[in-house]
Amino acid sequence: MWVCIIKNIRKRKRKMKIKIKNSFFDVKICKGLHRFKGLMFVRQKKAEALLFNFDKPGREAIHSFFVFFPFVAVWLDDKGKIIEIRKIKPFTPYVSLKKPYSKLIEIPINKKYSNIVKLLL
Repeated sequence: MWVCIIKNIRKRKRKMKIKIKNSFFDVKICKGLHRFKGLMFVRQKKAEALLFNFDKPGREAIHSFFVFFPFVAVWLDDKGKIIEIRKIKPFTPYVSLKKPYSKLIEIPINKKYSNIVKLLL
C-alpha cells in the first residue's frame, strides 16, 4: 500500500500538504467542533479535503448523513500507511473498519480533487 506523507505548511490557517504517490494536495485540519461537522451541509464545488487526527488509534464509525455528494475516505495508521480507501456515497448510515486507525482524510469528489481521486480509486 502507499504511504501518505503529511507536512505542515501553514499552522495558523490549519492547512497541511499531503503527498500520496507523486501527487500533492492541501487538506484542512479539523479540530474541535469542526470534527463533528466534516463535509456535512457543504456544497460540492466549495468542499475541501479534510484531515481528522485522533489521539489514539480506534475504530470509530463514520457516516455521510447530510453530505449531498460522494467522497473518498482514506484511513491511515499512526505511521502514515494507508489502511483502506473507500468511496462513500451520500446518506450512508454506517462505515467502519476492522483495523484501528489514527487518521482519516475525507476527499470530496469535485473538479479540484479529480486528479487525486483518479489516483486513489
